[in-house]
Amino acid sequence: MNLYLLKGEKYNYIIDTGLGSLSVAPIIEYIKNDTKQIIVINTHYHWDHTWGNGSFENCMIISHKLCRETLQSEWTDMIQNNSHRCYGEVKMNLPNLVFEQELYFPEDKIRLFYSPGHTIDSISVLDEEEKVLVVADNIGESMEDIIPSLDCDKEVYMNTIKKYEQMDFDTCISGHNTVLNKKVIGKILGMM
Repeated sequence: MNLYLLKGEKYNYIIDTGLGSLSVAPIIEYIKNDTKQIIVINTHYHWDHTWGNGSFENCMIISHKLCRETLQSEWTDMIQNNSHRCYGEVKMNLPNLVFEQELYFPEDKIRLFYSPGHTIDSISVLDEEEKVLVVADNIGESMEDIIPSLDCDKEVYMNTIKKYEQMDFDTCISGHNTVLNKKVIGKILGMM
């Protein structure tokens, strides 16, 4: 599971929170003397991306509207079915700012946008300054399984991949795979 810290001029952005408090503890330690406000971004509702939210009780947590709704309705089942995967304390802390299409932080040139595919609530994050695109689980866990499991129509996923192709970035970060370059988008399109 990849978590990502983006240190902006105005905010520190933590993208996904892993399996619990111990997943995010190294990031919290790393920025403990930084006075910038922390913004947490949940790329989608899955437990391995949201269980560390409880470590950020006084922070803005952003997600797609569907992510918040699904987290709230699926929380108990996710805990019951996967409690053996908890890494530290796990406490429900729902996103407190949701959006539907796009959210932009001009001070840091950070763009959050709706990108359904792996899940219907998926969002991606584009760091326009560093030219890094965080796609979360819209890229599979390995190069052999580069196309992830999809909770929506293949055509919806293809539209998201085509949107990525039009964006200006050099580095692509997924939720579980290695750090990749933009060529991976062409590879996925070639396989569809």
